[in-house]
Amino acid sequence: MPRTGTDPNTGRLFPDVQGSTLSENNYLRSWTNEVYLWYSEVPDLDPAGYSTAKYFDLLKTPAITPTGKPKDRFHFSYPTDVWEQLSQSGVQAGYGAEWALVAKTPPRKVMVAFTEPDSPATAANIGRGAQLLTVDGVDVSSGSAAALNAGMFPASAGESHTFAVLDPGASVPRTVTLQSANITSAPVRSVKTVSSASGTVGYILFNDHIATAESQLIAAVTQLGSAGVSDLVLDIRYNGGGYLDIASELAYMIAGPAQTMGRAFDSIRFNDKYPTTNPVTLQALTPVPFHNQSQGFSVSSGQALPTLNLTRVYVLTSADTCSASEAIINGLRGVGVQVIQLGSTTCGKPYGFYQQDNCGTTYFTIEYKSANDVGFGAYPDGFSPQNAAGATGVLIPGCSVADDFAHALGDPLEGQFAAALAYRMTGSCPAPTGISPNAVALRALRGVTPSDDLPAVDAALRKPPLRENRWYR
Repeated sequence: MPRTGTDPNTGRLFPDVQGSTLSENNYLRSWTNEVYLWYSEVPDLDPAGYSTAKYFDLLKTPAITPTGKPKDRFHFSYPTDVWEQLSQSGVQAGYGAEWALVAKTPPRKVMVAFTEPDSPATAANIGRGAQLLTVDGVDVSSGSAAALNAGMFPASAGESHTFAVLDPGASVPRTVTLQSANITSAPVRSVKTVSSASGTVGYILFNDHIATAESQLIAAVTQLGSAGVSDLVLDIRYNGGGYLDIASELAYMIAGPAQTMGRAFDSIRFNDKYPTTNPVTLQALTPVPFHNQSQGFSVSSGQALPTLNLTRVYVLTSADTCSASEAIINGLRGVGVQVIQLGSTTCGKPYGFYQQDNCGTTYFTIEYKSANDVGFGAYPDGFSPQNAAGATGVLIPGCSVADDFAHALGDPLEGQFAAALAYRMTGSCPAPTGISPNAVALRALRGVTPSDDLPAVDAALRKPPLRENRWYR
């Protein structure tokens, strides 16, 4: 669909010409060979034999890890207009309820993890901990997965679907009809303090590294700094990632200048064709620093960032803690900040990419792997609390604690938050209850389509791939 008229950025006529499937596939083949991290492992398939969407899906390594998981589980594309809308403002079609898929196979179980403000879900008084029982009359426990997916995950705004929900503490379900809308994510949902005999503890619920998070994180840290907090609980259990620069800003605001000056937050390495040069920017490879100034996402660039100057931080995690969120953990550990983990094993994603726009589609293919200031980046199985049972990722201090749907996020009695407060005082953990299987195995189950079974494992959120990655600008 060639564009016509004048390009508003250049004032010149658009240079678009009508293309073909073959030319587009040849472009993707060439681009993959240049920048894909594992380019030498990609089968060289005839570009004339596939649709563009199918061909792109195949332009990745077929290799598997020693434990049988796909080596590349992170390959996807988006319509460019959808990508721009979601990455800049966090807007996507839905009801404002994040469904937590607790049990994949019948008897299935679906809970509400949280709801977005000013959304159809909040208007219907649906909140965290509500259990979803039916969708358009279809039983969640044993009904058609296609019907459940169609109702739970609307393709666009304006769809109406009927849900039976059991509210927390209720014995009788109620029925509500929700009309989908374009929902704007609120990336920083809760900022508060908890007083203790040994100082004031701050809490931030941070759900998305999208552009609007910059201003909200600055406000949150300013608020907690004014309160004189001596410790921070950073709740990133539902944060799948996003802009790495925002992760760097937050890490700097936590640690402050004394611990980060001249240190690398994140260093990236491309394939062996580019040992010293970034193939996208064509600049020499340089580490991402701990940004001490705003980067211009949602406030003017160049503003000095507030700091808490903490030497330790408590992070609340789950298998949905991914990519840019894991970079916060790894980046802080690289400069000696003690990171204490309460929750479950994170997703395991030390990889990333630049978005590549072409002919109305934005492509994402793994282009680099990353490491912190001391060169560590080997966490493809995620990070795990020290007392986690079963298969684990990189073990770090902390406690294995399951998500607690009986309490609101930010409630000091909520399981993970309560464990953080207790560990701070005693250094001891409750009996481990968090997810013990290797979290990477769970990620392969996240790609839901109407024809797939509901891929719920241990309260996994059904986030689009765009919200489970790190990306550079």
